[in-house]
This record gives sequence, structure tokens and C-alpha cells, in this order.
Amino acid sequence: MSLILTTEFLGKDVSGPFTIPSGIVATAVPIIRYMFENIPELGVLTTKSIGYEPRLGYREPVYSQYARGCFVNAVGLTNPGALRSAELFADLDVPQDRFLLTSIFGGSVEEFVLVAKILAPFSDGLELNLSCPHAKGYGMAMGQDPDLVEEITAAVKAAVDIPVVPKLTPNADDVAAIAKAAIRGGADGICAINTVGPGLHTAYSQPVLSNGVGGLSGKGILPIALKCLQEIRSVCSVPIIGCGGVSSADDVRQVRHAGAQIVGVGSALTGMDSPEIKHYFDVLSQDLANGENQCESQIQYDVDMAFKPVTVVNNHKVTDDISVLRFDKPVNIKPGEFIFLWLPGVGEKPFSALVDDPFSLAVINLGEFTAKLIDLEVGTQAYVRGPYGKAVDPPPKARVVCVAGGTGLAAVYQLARDRGNADIFVGARTRDRLYFLEESRACADVHVATDDGTEGFHGLVTELLDQHLAGLSADALANLVFYNCGPSPMVHAAIQVQRRYCREEQIYNAIDYLTKCGVGVCGACASPDGRRLCVDGPFLGD
Repeated sequence: MSLILTTEFLGKDVSGPFTIPSGIVATAVPIIRYMFENIPELGVLTTKSIGYEPRLGYREPVYSQYARGCFVNAVGLTNPGALRSAELFADLDVPQDRFLLTSIFGGSVEEFVLVAKILAPFSDGLELNLSCPHAKGYGMAMGQDPDLVEEITAAVKAAVDIPVVPKLTPNADDVAAIAKAAIRGGADGICAINTVGPGLHTAYSQPVLSNGVGGLSGKGILPIALKCLQEIRSVCSVPIIGCGGVSSADDVRQVRHAGAQIVGVGSALTGMDSPEIKHYFDVLSQDLANGENQCESQIQYDVDMAFKPVTVVNNHKVTDDISVLRFDKPVNIKPGEFIFLWLPGVGEKPFSALVDDPFSLAVINLGEFTAKLIDLEVGTQAYVRGPYGKAVDPPPKARVVCVAGGTGLAAVYQLARDRGNADIFVGARTRDRLYFLEESRACADVHVATDDGTEGFHGLVTELLDQHLAGLSADALANLVFYNCGPSPMVHAAIQVQRRYCREEQIYNAIDYLTKCGVGVCGACASPDGRRLCVDGPFLGD
């Protein structure tokens, strides 16, 4: 049972003394809503940093592990822009006992003020990102100048009627002087610290992050955070949010002793699914109440983000924009799991393995990375990390029905093959875009639909599915379990068909949401109910 530690923060009684620092896990409104509903220890919810204009951020890789519990990241201030964020926040109900701290950034004093005015009506407070170490022209460059910190803080304070909390960089010669400047500007609180650096992490003599360098986080920066917090507390009396390297109850005690009222836990959540994060904060609150230090056992220090080399041994061109790539070794991936493939200097993307021995991928050209990938020559070396996600585990006696579009077959073929009691429904625009059919027919009952009728059923795969289910008995329908994978419109159409015949708990879906880090940190793969596909899925039940 959760022990809630009620805390006062900037005029509001909040349900717990913790937050998750900006840019980690709670980066999308559905995830924030999930945290509100399920994790009362998080009395303060901090959004990802939002600027006036939308930013795509950097290409993957954006997050990497350089040592046990230590990470480097360069996401690039990815955000939908202030106006779109305001629309999203308008649908978010903030409970009375929670504090929504909206993190903002700008390239000038005027831009900070503009963003603040747009987002203040939906926020309990504004965090000023004066500390990002890797986005040129933003963050740290401003946060190292006391006069500019004072000017930005004062300008935002004058423009809004809610608390303003500058977030300070550890990469300053005198962080106390920066804190005093923020207080002179009218800061209601201070957040410290942001990531340290920037730093460089390499693998196989190549920078891992697409940006080259990034901010350092995790266990290794806790001593720096404690030093900065102590120096900030010595010159101000406002509330402080302390973050940087916190993972255990003992760490929380140290951060509090250094002067923080609210404690941020970020990189320690790497690899945790949603129930695991809930359990972690429950145990952490119990530790603090009982003088114990048990919660660090929940940290997933064994998350594997290291790359392993693989070599292309065959590139089968299905069409000009589809290839099936075969590599020289297995990667030990189970049905439902996925990997990231990295091409140094180009980027990385997540893929389901079509098969594992030999490890093979089905690739459709959808952009810069996949354009390079489908043209890889035999003998080319690439790199794989993972696997990630949760392997699927259908009920022992159920008949598996796999519905695939695009490259979705890659996510379900191994499941059908290993089960031996399965149907595979495959859809494509035309016959020439179908692949791996003979292998599929060798292990399952295959049902093909093409939009133009050049192969199998003339129409959509979901229409073919509807016909098939309509011919089954009630007992047969009750024994089915569905695994849908492909583009969002196809998956949603399949769900609608399946709901007419079967129960919600028989349906599992893997939709092609954007997945960037693979370990639950960046939140890019948030589903509408707040689960993150990379750690809670990729196949999610309703």
C-alpha cells in the first residue's frame, strides 16, 4: 500500500515530494495523465521543455548508456510548439493535489515571454530551461550569464501570475552567483541541476549520438548535483527542486540535506514499464518513512544499450522501396520483441525481426535512414542493440490470429511459426509488395488481400478478416487471440472488426508509433492511454 508524503510546494499542497525532471518519461500529455491517475508520490509533474516553434529534435540515437547507471542524451528539445502544446494541455485535468510545472525555453528574452504567456493559463508554474547543454543557442549558453538569467526571470515574472522556477546548469563557474541572479529576477523557486557536459560517447570508434555530444545523467552526476544544491541553498531560501543522479532513498536523503524540498528522479527509471515505475515510487516512499533503502533494487542496471556488429549476407529486393535483409548471426529475439539497427553517421531505427536465425529484417523506405538501409550491399557491417519490449505470451490453447500490414508481418511471423496453430492475414496495395508468403504458408493458414486484387482477396485485409470471422462458431471465436501490427489506420480498422465478434481482452495491438530510445525514457512512443510501447508493449491489450 502506497504511503503518500504530502508536501507544500509554491502555495499548493501536493500529494508527494517527487517529480520526474523535464524531458524524461512524462513527455506527452497521455503519460502525464497516467502519472496523475496512478502515482501519487509524484506531487509535481514536469513537462518536457516547450518552445514557441515546433522542433523535430535530433535523429536517433538520442540516448545511450556509457556505464552502469550512467547515460548521455541529446534529444534536441523536441516539442510540438507552444500553441499546439496549449491545445493539448487544455484537455488535461490537473488534480487539486498535483502541481503541473511546464518547462519552457526560448532563443531570446522576448521568446521566453511569448511562450510563457501562451502556456501559463494551463500551468501551476513555469520552469525556465536555462541549462540544456547540447541545443545551440538555447539553455546553457543563457544560463551561464547572470545578467541574462536575471533579465529572463524578471521578464517572465512580469508577464505571468504563476510561480517561475529557473532550472540551472551545473556547467557554470559559480552556480551560486547564477542562483542569486535568478532570485534578483524574482524567481519563486530553483530547479537544479540539468545534465552535465556536453560529453562524448563512442562505440566502434564512432559517436553514438547523432548530435555527436550530449548531456550526462545518471548515478555519476549525483556528487555534482549535491555540490550545486548546497551552494544554491547557501544563498537563497526559496524552494528547490533537486535532481541529478538520484536513484535510492539514501540519495533522496542526501539531496534533501543539501537543501531540496522536491526531489527529481529521472535516468533511474530507464527500462521500467509503467507498473514498475509505480512500484518504484511506492517502495521509495516506504523507504523514506521507515528509514530503509530498498528501492534501488528496482533499478534496472542490467538494461543493455550496447551495440553488437552484424554483417549483411543477402539483400533481397521485393520492390524498389522494400527489401528483406539477412544478416550473419542471430540476435536472440523472441516473438513480440524488437531491436534497434544503427548505421553510424546515418542514425538508428527500431525493427521487429522477421526471423532470428538467420536474423532478418523487412524494410520499407520511409525516409533518410530506411533509404540507406534498403540499399545496403552484401558485406556491409551494421550494429544492433536490444532486444527490447515484452515477448508475447498467448494463452496455451488459444488460436492465434495475426493481422499485418506494411512491415507488420515481421512482428508476427515468428509468433505464428512458433505457435503452429495460427492464421496470418496479410494486406498490401499490390501483389508485388508481398513478401515471405511461402514461409508463412509453411507454418500457418495465410489469408492475403490486395487493394487491386492482384493476389488473393480484392479489397482491404480487414474486410477479408470480417468475412472470415463471420463464418466461425461462437466457440471458435471465443478461443481466438488477435495480434494486429501495422499502420495506425489498419490496426484501428482491425480492432473495430474484432470487437464485433470477440471480447476486448482477446485483442493485442502494435501500432507504428514513433519509438526513439527503446528504454522508456523519451516518451515518444506514448499510446493514447499513457503506456509507452517500447517498455509496456509493443503489443498492448485494451
